[in-house]
Amino acid sequence: MHPCRHAVTQPDKPAIIMAETGETISYAELDARSNRAAQLFRARGLRRGDTVAFFLENHIRYLELAWGAQRAGLFYVCVSAKLTAPEVDYILADSGARLVVTQAALAPVAAALAAAIDRLMLDGAAPGFEDAEAALALMPPEPIEDESAGVDMLYSSGTTGRPKGIKVALPDPPAIDTPNALVLLAHHLYQIGPDTIYLSPAPLYHAAPLRWTMTVHRLGGTAVVMAHFDPAGALAAIERYRITHAQFVPTHFVRMLKLPEPERARHDLSSLRVAFHAAAPCPVPVKQAMIDWWGPVIHEYYAGSEGNGMTAIGPEDWLAHPGSVGRAVHGILHICDEAGNELDPGAHGLVYFESPTSFEYHNDPEKTAAARNRHGWSTLGDVGWVDEAGYLYLTDRASFMIISGGVNIYPQEIENLLVTHPAVADVAVVGGPHDEMGEEVIAVVQPVDTAAAGPALAAELAAFCRQSLSGIKTPRRFDFVDELPRHPTGKLYKRLLRDRYWGKEETLIV
Repeated sequence: MHPCRHAVTQPDKPAIIMAETGETISYAELDARSNRAAQLFRARGLRRGDTVAFFLENHIRYLELAWGAQRAGLFYVCVSAKLTAPEVDYILADSGARLVVTQAALAPVAAALAAAIDRLMLDGAAPGFEDAEAALALMPPEPIEDESAGVDMLYSSGTTGRPKGIKVALPDPPAIDTPNALVLLAHHLYQIGPDTIYLSPAPLYHAAPLRWTMTVHRLGGTAVVMAHFDPAGALAAIERYRITHAQFVPTHFVRMLKLPEPERARHDLSSLRVAFHAAAPCPVPVKQAMIDWWGPVIHEYYAGSEGNGMTAIGPEDWLAHPGSVGRAVHGILHICDEAGNELDPGAHGLVYFESPTSFEYHNDPEKTAAARNRHGWSTLGDVGWVDEAGYLYLTDRASFMIISGGVNIYPQEIENLLVTHPAVADVAVVGGPHDEMGEEVIAVVQPVDTAAAGPALAAELAAFCRQSLSGIKTPRRFDFVDELPRHPTGKLYKRLLRDRYWGKEETLIV
């Protein structure tokens, strides 16, 4: 399916609603505007297989542009709105983008871009940029003559190094309405369809929000898009729009759970049938608290932008297998050692998928090769194990493992405990240098009340850890920050924290 089909059968139905303002785009409007976008890309010389970039926040025009690129057979690169000009320039150059669309709110960064490509700006023009709305208005609202399916090329969030473009082949057959695996999974796993009202609280430049929102459009539902996530605003949006489906990340859950009880209780959430989450493993107490609050509507999946595999688990199965991210629903799951040998259930190793799909890291054949083992199975770099029933449990990313006194320590276990402490708003655990042990465990804590940061809170948190963790896992050091460096999708830039303890960058800790 494709939104152009729904523009014929239900032209006046809302396709997009901006949560905060209520601004709405119907399916007929989405179809016409995405056609204008496709016409503009052709008018600027972009042909099938070329690349266009969007440097935007969650803008009302975002999905019109994405669907325009999709029906023009383009690779569309969705660039994080949080990046600096040099970081954006790197992605534009690396991806080979021939045109970039941005917005006036990002003009201070956009004005500093060095890329010598076509530039358009929404919400008004700036020096060096054409007015995007004016350019689009000149285009006809009919489909281009050579429609073919394009696909996103998204860049990794850079949590473990410089971001790399994740590139998959253009769809074959190239018809714009050919179903993909995510459409089939969305319908099968979560019953997404024409009656779905879907809340997207995260940035559309990230894989999950972009792909799931476009999947809702393929299936004829309505997507309610938050410009920016805030916990009370998300609850209000569920009530206001009678949301049936929503996607979150664990940090969203933590922030909603830490709202005052009267705020949590005053919203009618009874319309919510499915809330699914991903991006990072959810601490067991956090997920249990969400199920206790919202009922058995919390689902989880594990996957990456690479699209090499996916596991999923529903609330009933999770209650029977707490902490699991589910069984494989796309690809065949394997746990392997460093030599590529498959391990028995219960043994920890790298998580691999044997998959019918393939991907490459754009302009990085070494990283592409490193993601595969001798069988050709691919990994995202996560460590985990499976039980006898085939349920996957994630331990941590291999690159974040701490080795202290010869013992392997996975920070995720410590983080999952500390975030449940009422004084902790967010936390990251990293390894820092230690003369005797090689590495020591350091907890970097964002307190709920910054005024409480200090030795007394550090002692309280250490005692809290010792109740559940062995001495080797209990952090030797607690440092406090006003805010952790998180990607808006919830992913933590842990590499930045770790590097600063090892003297690779100017220290962040205060």
